[in-house]
Amino acid sequence: MASIRDLKKDINFVLGDIIEAVYVWEATSKKPDSKEGSSIIDSAIKVFDDLIEKVNKKDVENRSSHLKKVRVELEEKATGLIEKLNKLS
Repeated sequence: MASIRDLKKDINFVLGDIIEAVYVWEATSKKPDSKEGSSIIDSAIKVFDDLIEKVNKKDVENRSSHLKKVRVELEEKATGLIEKLNKLS
């Protein structure tokens, strides 16, 4: 199992890249501060907060299994956010 630090970095990088992609889309489409972009950014921040909270949760029965589930959840939610971003184009 990868370290908890690496999982936190993955969460940060993946969701940070999604937020950055929204900003790039807004800049290239000349739609600064769009409602759609803001919605995706807000969702990414909420996902980040939820996942970091789950990673920091210490009172779980099987920590390794719990962290694997967090990683799977990161992949699923990031995929959903990317699909929303792709629909904006």
